Amino acid sequence: LQLVESGGGLVQPGGSLRLSCVVSGITATLDDYAMGWFRQAPGKEREGISCISSHGGDRTNYADSVKGRFTISRDNAKNTVYLQMNGLKPEDTAVYYCGASSMTMCVMYDYWGQGTQVTVSP
Repeated sequence: LQLVESGGGLVQPGGSLRLSCVVSGITATLDDYAMGWFRQAPGKEREGISCISSHGGDRTNYADSVKGRFTISRDNAKNTVYLQMNGLKPEDTAVYYCGASSMTMCVMYDYWGQGTQVTVSP
């Protein structure tokens, strides 16, 4: 699989961004994969922030740091996963990565993209 993230940029605190992750090279269906987002800021550990389950996508989870502000969704017909980010804070500044897991939830990623930079600053 190849994953390509987009939608990052510079935004003021309190603003919104929507990240997209387009997946190619799928031999079956994107629905076979749990999809998630994780991020890494300079000098900080990688943080898993959200996951949406495979086979129907009826389960989601979020890190406490983004709960209530971020929403993950998927469009299997478009082979795309989204991360809607509202109420952005400076501490959300990081490179955001999309990942695909062959498991029901994002226990471990089998594939990931190159990332997109999100910067939250006045």
